[in-house]
Amino acid sequence: MILAVGNVKGGVGKTTLAVNLAIALARSERDVLLVDGDDQATAIAFTELRTEQKNGKPGYTVVSLHGAAIRTQVRQLASKYSDIVIDVGGRDTGSLRAALTVADIVLIPVQPRSFDLWGVDQTAELVKEAREINGDLRAISVINAADAQGKDNDAAAEALREIEGIELAPGFIVRRKAFPNAAAAGLSVLEYDDPKAIEELNRLTEMLFVHANTIGAK
Repeated sequence: MILAVGNVKGGVGKTTLAVNLAIALARSERDVLLVDGDDQATAIAFTELRTEQKNGKPGYTVVSLHGAAIRTQVRQLASKYSDIVIDVGGRDTGSLRAALTVADIVLIPVQPRSFDLWGVDQTAELVKEAREINGDLRAISVINAADAQGKDNDAAAEALREIEGIELAPGFIVRRKAFPNAAAAGLSVLEYDDPKAIEELNRLTEMLFVHANTIGAK
């Protein structure tokens, strides 16, 4: 599976999800490549910290690629890894567009806020363009950093269901301290003591595995 995690709207928790999903896949004994396609290089910095904490064994391989290099290099590397997770920046960039042309799935994190929802419409347009080259691209939105209570999550989910060409992942990833606290220690939430955060990430990972198996069966 080649999974891109991106959104033209920044600050939606894209990198946090990308590194947690890469670790989740690696913990399932899959050979995972994490591509940092964001100019801020947060995934690279996290992996450096994780490598120190894990005695030189982060559990996955990480590389930094940008622009058209994402398309060319990922195509060349795809046969060498079970899964590739591409973290791309929060703008309409060449890196995001390149990732969409090679990905099997694009995961679009969305916070349940009006401005974030507007960003999904722009991302949906990029997905539509990418499908002219990559006709099998699946686009899945996930409500990230959701409120623990209130109606905003359900309202956001309803709005996302109306966007043509974008599926909605089941459930929410709730805004929890476990995510930043785990990241600060070079860990995934799967390695941190928060059962609810673990359950939410596992649900998302399992859903992506189902899509990956569908891809593999074609």
